Amino acid sequence: LDIIQRAAKQFDVLIVAVLNNRSKNPLFTVEERMDLIRQVTGHIPNIEVDSFRDLTANYVRQKNAQAIMRGIRSVTDFEYEMQMASTNHKLNPEAETVFMMTNPKYSYLSSSIVKEIAAYHGDVTDLVPPEVEKALRSKF
Repeated sequence: LDIIQRAAKQFDVLIVAVLNNRSKNPLFTVEERMDLIRQVTGHIPNIEVDSFRDLTANYVRQKNAQAIMRGIRSVTDFEYEMQMASTNHKLNPEAETVFMMTNPKYSYLSSSIVKEIAAYHGDVTDLVPPEVEKALRSKF
C-alpha cells in the first residue's frame, strides 16, 4: 500500500495489476486480491485495478502504459527486479521500469511473513490494513 500511495502521486493513472501466476500458490484468489486492493485504495482517485495472465511486457503494451512501477525492499529484491526489468525491456523496449524504495518501516515485510503470523493467529494489525487483516482471519 505504501508503494501504491506514493506511486499514484507520480502518474496520471496507476494500474495495480494482479498477476495470475501459475508458479505460486496464493492464499487469496485473483478476484479476492483485486477486491482487497480496491478496498484499501478506494480513496485514491487515479487507481485502476486489473488482472492479467500474460507476460508483463505484453500486458504493458496492451494497456499502452509507459512504465512498470516496482517496489524494492532490499538488495535481494533489487537483483531480481533488475533481471526482470532487463527482460521486460528486451521484450518491450517502449516500457521503462521505475523502482521505488519501500518505506524503511516496511522493509522487512513480505506476504510470506504476514501469512505465517496470521496462520498461527498472531497479531497482524500493525502490518496490514484492517480489510486485509479481516480477510486473513477468515482464511485461518
